[in-house]
Amino acid sequence: MARIPDDYAPSAEEALSEAHRLLGEGRPFHAHEVLEGRWKNSPAQERELWQGLAQICVGLTHLQRGNRGGAATLFARGADRISRYGTPYEEMAVAAGRLGDLDAETAIAVIRDLIRCLVPPEGANPSGTSVA
Repeated sequence: MARIPDDYAPSAEEALSEAHRLLGEGRPFHAHEVLEGRWKNSPAQERELWQGLAQICVGLTHLQRGNRGGAATLFARGADRISRYGTPYEEMAVAAGRLGDLDAETAIAVIRDLIRCLVPPEGANPSGTSVA
């Protein structure tokens, strides 16, 4: 399966939409690459958010491969990063903390459904407030 190009720089909307699609296809590693593309090209105040979302998707990849310990570590790191951005990211952070007990297919579905509900951050910063 083709990898995401290294110079891929999606908008926030594109990143969320494409990650949702890839998770629906059971491809969390590819979703991670899309979110990583956004993380590397996003405004500074959004980078922790996109890095956290990417880490959760890598955690799903570990879960698919049977590495529950690695998955749990990445879920916790990702949850910590995204929880700082307030609602609705806090909800995803709580869910990520519970994914380690699920089978990979169910865990992927949980995150896919939550990503579908996310709106691209506008001027978000880690305190969950907007910057003008």
